[in-house]
Amino acid sequence: MSKSIVFYFSATNTTKQRAEKVAQKLGADLFEIHAAKPYSVADLDWHDPQSRTSIEQHQHASRVAIKDDLPDISSYDTVLIGFPIWWGIPPRLIADLIDHLPLDGKQLAGFATSGSSGFDRAQSYLERTVKENNAAVQVLPGAVLNNDAQMDAWLKQLNLN
Repeated sequence: MSKSIVFYFSATNTTKQRAEKVAQKLGADLFEIHAAKPYSVADLDWHDPQSRTSIEQHQHASRVAIKDDLPDISSYDTVLIGFPIWWGIPPRLIADLIDHLPLDGKQLAGFATSGSSGFDRAQSYLERTVKENNAAVQVLPGAVLNNDAQMDAWLKQLNLN
């Protein structure tokens, strides 16, 4: 049985609720990450092309700093990262998280909540970010997990227990 940790970012608590369920199902540890500069309601307005998130998500090389001191992950085999999908991809602070995690020799899997997007672009984003860090990590297939049935099917596919 692999030892897992679930990192997550949640602007509206939707992803938090899903991350808690994933961690519970796996018997995994749970760690919430936060943006160094918290997001306001106006920052999250995806209808406004001048909102903070609209600007961040359209700057392809951008990173959003996280404020958290990350836990030591040396004893974990698998790292899972949960996030909302914004403009088809993870929020830019997920790249900053990956930049700061020593992932060599581990498995990495992403999962998301989304009102309309699939996971393909998010998967590519995670794989590209890992590659940019030259990490020797196995990136497992991720999925959108908007309900328990999707979560259960994905966890069964990953076969981490």
